Amino acid sequence: MSEVRLGVLVSGSGTILEAMLAHGLKVTLVVADRACRALEVAERAKVDALLVNRADFGGFRADFDRVAYTEALTKELRAHGVTLLAMAGFGTILTSALHEAYPGRVLNTHPSLLPAFKGWHAVTQALESGVKETGCTVHVATLELDDGPILAQRRVAILSDDDEASLHERIKSVERELYPVVVDRVMAFMSRGLEPRDVVGTLEES
Repeated sequence: MSEVRLGVLVSGSGTILEAMLAHGLKVTLVVADRACRALEVAERAKVDALLVNRADFGGFRADFDRVAYTEALTKELRAHGVTLLAMAGFGTILTSALHEAYPGRVLNTHPSLLPAFKGWHAVTQALESGVKETGCTVHVATLELDDGPILAQRRVAILSDDDEASLHERIKSVERELYPVVVDRVMAFMSRGLEPRDVVGTLEES
């Protein structure tokens, strides 16, 4: 059995991180790309946390140095011995350097039933499309946005009076239940020498 050291990438309120900790996941390191409540969540839980601030690399300007930022973030992850990454509302798209350091070991959650409605506006797109249901997907992240092997999905009905806020909140509620379970399963598989992709098909869709 080998130890799996989980790193969680955050940008916001930290509710997914809270759900992971409540589930009992052992988090080695939390890294944020901006000052956010999630860092406070980590501090209260006595989990090591770092701010690798994208403001130091150009922030949200057109000259943001994505390559240098990714290299700095990856260096910190490796220095802390992280072996598995879970993006938890992380708002910065990273370059190939991260995926080369963690091939097939970057997890993400997305508010749709992928491959439907990729991108930043998945909830709005689901509402505008007229479909009767959407949901959330946990998958292995790749360089292509919202792509990679799907590990698990959970369906969420779209109600007649839903707007973006109400639907997104219901999806997030389901996401906070599903994501920790999947990460837990991945960590168990990796401790036996398997990879995240090996989880495919071992969790029932609901």
